[in-house]
Amino acid sequence: MTSQCNDNSDSFVKMPTIKFTKLFINGNFVDSISGKTFETIDPRTEEVITRVAEGDKEDIDLAVKAARKAFDHGPWPRLPGCERGRIMMKFADLIDEHAEELAALDTIDAGKLFGQGKSVGIPQAANNLRYYAGAADKIHGEVLKMSRELQAYTLREPIGVVGHIVPWNYPTTVFFAKVSPALAAGCTMVFKPAEQTPLSALYCAHLAKLAGIPDGVLNVVTGFGPTVGAAISSHMDIDAVSFTGSTEVGREIMQAAAKSNLKTLSLELGGKSPLIIFDDADLDKAAELALLGILYNKGEICVASSRVFVQEGIYDEIVKKLVEKAKDWTVGDPFDPKVRQGPQVDKKQFDRILSYIEHGKREGATLLTGGKPLGDKGYYIEPTIFTDVKEDMLIAKDEIFGPVMALMKFKTIDEAIKKANNTKYGLAAGIVTKDLDVANTVSRSIRAGIIWINCYFAFDQDCPLGGYKMSGFGKDFGLEALHKYLQVKSVVTPIYNSPWL
Repeated sequence: MTSQCNDNSDSFVKMPTIKFTKLFINGNFVDSISGKTFETIDPRTEEVITRVAEGDKEDIDLAVKAARKAFDHGPWPRLPGCERGRIMMKFADLIDEHAEELAALDTIDAGKLFGQGKSVGIPQAANNLRYYAGAADKIHGEVLKMSRELQAYTLREPIGVVGHIVPWNYPTTVFFAKVSPALAAGCTMVFKPAEQTPLSALYCAHLAKLAGIPDGVLNVVTGFGPTVGAAISSHMDIDAVSFTGSTEVGREIMQAAAKSNLKTLSLELGGKSPLIIFDDADLDKAAELALLGILYNKGEICVASSRVFVQEGIYDEIVKKLVEKAKDWTVGDPFDPKVRQGPQVDKKQFDRILSYIEHGKREGATLLTGGKPLGDKGYYIEPTIFTDVKEDMLIAKDEIFGPVMALMKFKTIDEAIKKANNTKYGLAAGIVTKDLDVANTVSRSIRAGIIWINCYFAFDQDCPLGGYKMSGFGKDFGLEALHKYLQVKSVVTPIYNSPWL
């Protein structure tokens, strides 16, 4: 059975002081117009951390007004790219200086592993900011070769005021995935963190001010999706929205954008990603990748390899290794350095995952290991593996967003490809094989935005991430992400008496 650590987190790290709980609009922390607040809950203890200002449509109007003024009349879009980059570099240095506090905020707010956040997650977020800081002075158009007596070129110009709406699973990481390229492009923005995890976004807004980002460029409005998120999506003075979250909410945002001002959208949505393990795979490596692919960040990750397909020749051996490794997977307080899996983000998600586990059992799948909550306090769930899963079962079709693996068998390459593509989603996929021809064939046959071969979760700031099908459109990371915050303008002038075109 999966072990659980119940040590007191106070022995591992100094708990963070909550410094910022108000809306951040036009460079200042302010109460919401209504004066209302809401609770943010620690998923380790189920206790209230603090109360945070609850924004509404009127607060979004103020934030958009500040962002519009900063874009239309402020210095940020008009600064040389190298100067924007210099300020962004300072911002990144401040993130590094406050890495421990930011990691701790994401731990108490989202249940994320503190050690991983401090040593990997927060430094990667800072490096993402540096990546786009380096790109800020390299935004180029093209000189065009016209077919008649015309001279033409293109300009890449910032798209304007951007609305960012993000999920709760990677608060600081996604903050910088959205904000960094938009800042580099010269945009101004209104950022809505998930209501479950508002604390680190407010702290980052404070650091942005210290770094010298002008007032109105970055605004953070905390609150709920049906109010704050809806106000951003339908606002007539927001030029673009970048959203990461569920396909269902993505559809609502798309409808709101269409009914308002046809704002540009980028939607990084749900996933039900396949990991395909072929007979020639190294068994230990394959089992480790399969377990990591579904248990990393307690399964609360859009690209989780929740469907694992194993070729029949090694299926039984992989099953044994998965059970062995799952038993050694430690669940507990995410401040404990020995722990590999913390609590789910909140009770709603906790109950949702447990309900899918019950669905799996009712539909006839075999519960190989796990399947139960852990402990008397906190939203902890055992690593869960189902075998004998059929493709029409809910646990094989729906994005569960938790530590639940659906394990299935296949015979041929063609069957593996067909099964992998048998989903409405297309965000990511993994392939484990020593055969380069197999890897090439399968990677080109799976309809997904990123394919990992003999690895998983191989993210990098230069590597675009985004979906096919109902996993959305538009990319985060890489120069693709920068370009979505820019629009192309063509400039044409006639030329006379030129010796050549």
